[in-house]
Amino acid sequence: MAGRINDDDVKAVRDAVPIDAVVSEYLQLRNAGGGNLKGLCPFHDEKSPSFQVSPSKGLFHCFGCQEGGDTIAFVMKIDHLQFSEVVERLAAKAGITLRYEEGGYNPSHQRGERIRLVEAHKAAAQFYVEQLDGPEAEIGRKFLAERGFDQAAAAHFGVGYSPAGWDHLTRYLRGKGFSDKELIASGISQDGRRGPIDRFRGRLMWPISDTAGDIVGFGARKLRDDDNGPKYLNTPETAIYKKSQVLYGIDLAKKDIAKASRAVVVEGYTDVMACHLAGITTAIATCGTAFGGDHIKILRRLLMDNGSARVIFTFDGDAAGQKAALRAFEDDQKFAAETYIAIAPDNMDPCDLRLAKGDEAVRDLVEPRTPLFEFALRQIVGRYDLETPAGRAAALDEAAPVVAKIKTGSVQREVAVQLAGFVGILDQEYVVHRVNQLAQWARSRGGDQRGPARPSSRAGAQHQQTQPPGGPSGPSGPALNLRSPAHRTERELLKLALQKPALVSPAFDAYGVDEFTAPPYAAVRQCIAEAGGAELGVPETREYLVQVLDATPNETVRKLVTELAVEVFHGKSIDEAYAGEHLVKVRLRAVDRRIDDVQGSLARLGSNVAPDHLAAAQNEVWVLQQYAQSLRNSGADAL
Repeated sequence: MAGRINDDDVKAVRDAVPIDAVVSEYLQLRNAGGGNLKGLCPFHDEKSPSFQVSPSKGLFHCFGCQEGGDTIAFVMKIDHLQFSEVVERLAAKAGITLRYEEGGYNPSHQRGERIRLVEAHKAAAQFYVEQLDGPEAEIGRKFLAERGFDQAAAAHFGVGYSPAGWDHLTRYLRGKGFSDKELIASGISQDGRRGPIDRFRGRLMWPISDTAGDIVGFGARKLRDDDNGPKYLNTPETAIYKKSQVLYGIDLAKKDIAKASRAVVVEGYTDVMACHLAGITTAIATCGTAFGGDHIKILRRLLMDNGSARVIFTFDGDAAGQKAALRAFEDDQKFAAETYIAIAPDNMDPCDLRLAKGDEAVRDLVEPRTPLFEFALRQIVGRYDLETPAGRAAALDEAAPVVAKIKTGSVQREVAVQLAGFVGILDQEYVVHRVNQLAQWARSRGGDQRGPARPSSRAGAQHQQTQPPGGPSGPSGPALNLRSPAHRTERELLKLALQKPALVSPAFDAYGVDEFTAPPYAAVRQCIAEAGGAELGVPETREYLVQVLDATPNETVRKLVTELAVEVFHGKSIDEAYAGEHLVKVRLRAVDRRIDDVQGSLARLGSNVAPDHLAAAQNEVWVLQQYAQSLRNSGADAL
């Protein structure tokens, strides 16, 4: 049984690995103000960035789907890992040796499954690279040379060679401490008559990495005529390799994709190599499957849908390439980026083009490009005889439903007008009307996949919260409503207590849970108290927020804490005056509520109140009124 990781080591990992560096491996981040960064949320689809990262706090929060937490929580969520697996993975990156509380540390038994499978792939990739230098791999080196790739190019992309024997790699990895079960689970080996054997034999090997740079699979190219397998053989679906969710070259291209707001989608491993070597370092490819929705999600997070983003497909001009382009166009509306297609002269792919005409020709390939929708519609229309009325009508019948799928009304109309020109119909409004009718018909039948509109701001999402995060046992009171001045002030004060505790300490720690009228905020106030109070965060440390998060009773409260810990302040100057203003407002409202409660109680009792109780109540009201007046006159000095 795996031992528990030492708490000090977990803290060291949190402190050593910046959250913005980790998150940036999966999506593009930009300045959000207040020291925060923002990007498109990787956990739900959105068109404008509501995902924020606070490097100083080590936290992230999405104001759209409410996911939030620290670096460890982010990796757990995005890579579907257990807590210990994430800590081990981040510790390895930071060079931290972990200690385990229960028993000695045995890597082969105590490391998580994903980490073990990734390590097996890393060891296999190194093995394949070493084999490429051997005499048996001459056929592989010749294959690369004939396509214009020298030794340096092979090394840059980690290209290797799998020996033709049955179990060379399997025996090698066993010697590295990997079990047969792990080798089968990784897809590197497969069951044979007498035990595991190598899955890839006598082939040229390309390592396939995920966005974070971990090798999760391989693509293998057939080299010999006596190999009865397919031309390209990929790793099967495993716990870490899903072909619909990986893009070859993304680990090398992601930074330039984000920087240039451009991605070039090619069809094969050698095409990616040719593009990168020619200077198009934003090139990526799918791995034995059509370009689909999960691939789009990966690119959207990197492109961040900034309005000038471009995605350029370089499908071949043959029938298969045209079919692939039409499939891509079906998903076109999932992009906010503009999509184009580029076809090389003589229908050459980028690898052949580079070999025939050089690097400049490859660079030129992606410059004169055709909008994907135009290419797709021309392919449809081109199948009909447009010289006849029947041909034009048939072309419109097939193309109009495609245009009707465009969700943005203005874009749909513009493309419909262009479709009229492609088909040769002079009455543009007729085509526009036809497309609009089809779109309305699809929506009436439930074909509109847009779904309900998402909140346009984080406040919109928060208005929907009607139950206290603490659940039924939490503080009672009105639901959270940011249109309430009281709730807005309480929210701002809690943000101060979490983000700028020095500005509100020690006064904040004297505030009771009942001074926060919104149950969600009362629950957060309780967590701060249980963690040791805001004064614990002076001077500011990440450990303070970790302790507050550890004190949360459930996931809902935890998400609210991360939200408040990264949300920007509403004020222009966040200083002692700003903090004092909110401390006073929250306290003053609490005092006024207490005065109303006491006076209301006396009014209900009327003449039935006992004299001593009446005197005590009147005295309390007088004291509270004096205190309220002092708060109004002197502000924070009266606290």
